[in-house]
Amino acid sequence: MDVPDGLELYTRMCFLRYFEERVDTLYRRGLIHGPAHLGLGQEAIAVGAASVLRPGDCSLGTYRGHAHALARGAPPDAVLAELLGREGGICAGKGGSMHITSVEHGYYGSYAIVGAHLPIACGLAWAAKIRLTSQVTVCFFGDGTTNIGAFHEAVNLAAVWRLPVVFVCENNWYMEYTPIADVIPVALPAADRAAAYGLDRVVVDGNDVTAVRRVIGDAVTAARSGQGPSLVEAQTYRLKGHSAADGGGYRPAEEVARWRERDPLRASRADCGRRGRSDTRRNRLEHQIRRRRTGSANPRPARAQTFLCLDGCVE
Repeated sequence: MDVPDGLELYTRMCFLRYFEERVDTLYRRGLIHGPAHLGLGQEAIAVGAASVLRPGDCSLGTYRGHAHALARGAPPDAVLAELLGREGGICAGKGGSMHITSVEHGYYGSYAIVGAHLPIACGLAWAAKIRLTSQVTVCFFGDGTTNIGAFHEAVNLAAVWRLPVVFVCENNWYMEYTPIADVIPVALPAADRAAAYGLDRVVVDGNDVTAVRRVIGDAVTAARSGQGPSLVEAQTYRLKGHSAADGGGYRPAEEVARWRERDPLRASRADCGRRGRSDTRRNRLEHQIRRRRTGSANPRPARAQTFLCLDGCVE
């Protein structure tokens, strides 16, 4: 597996930021219908985690999953076409934003039902274990998921069976519109519950792509070598509301400003500078990303009747 340097990781995050900003624009133009949940501000987790996975490994995400699919190699044009409900969409234009899936790239789906994919992650990990394939599954979920029964059942089962799975809590501090601190009896929703399942308390700065790569890389290595699951809490912040339709006015302005100072792209750019990476090269890469044309907003709509089952027959 190629080992990306800091500039490569930064470039990957820049593309995810560009993609999500374009999705936001298209949503506001009325071209994306239904919910669209943006990962703006959370790019370091997607890039850092994907960078330590092998092609045969599996990952799963939430409805905020565009970045995770793209980080695993899903074609950007096909992902965008899916959001637009168009032909050529990665799910034939019928899944939309919350159900992006690309099994051929190791991304086993985004899930709209909170917590529903954690038991599925256990199933993928169990399959790898009994087949002796050395595959690892990484499952991403939000802080609110830790109050869902499926979270506790899945983590408990993974620990008992010592499954090769890494659970990654993307703690952006809000479960939709409610601060997670208001609805849990512990300080940290995932890390402070790890001991109940015999797992280590693991916390990482989710806005530091190199730290994410290191911590999740260690967890993936442990899982691959038969040491069982890990529960990682990556602390981050979404720069916009819960969905593209949400202005996020319930969040204090000073809190948003404080987290914008910790923007993962800003931090990574500064780190590249400290490591002597050329500003000229970095600026050129940023310019190339901004100029990159990703898909068209006007391909043909997906045909609503395709694959429709009528009278027991599939058309």
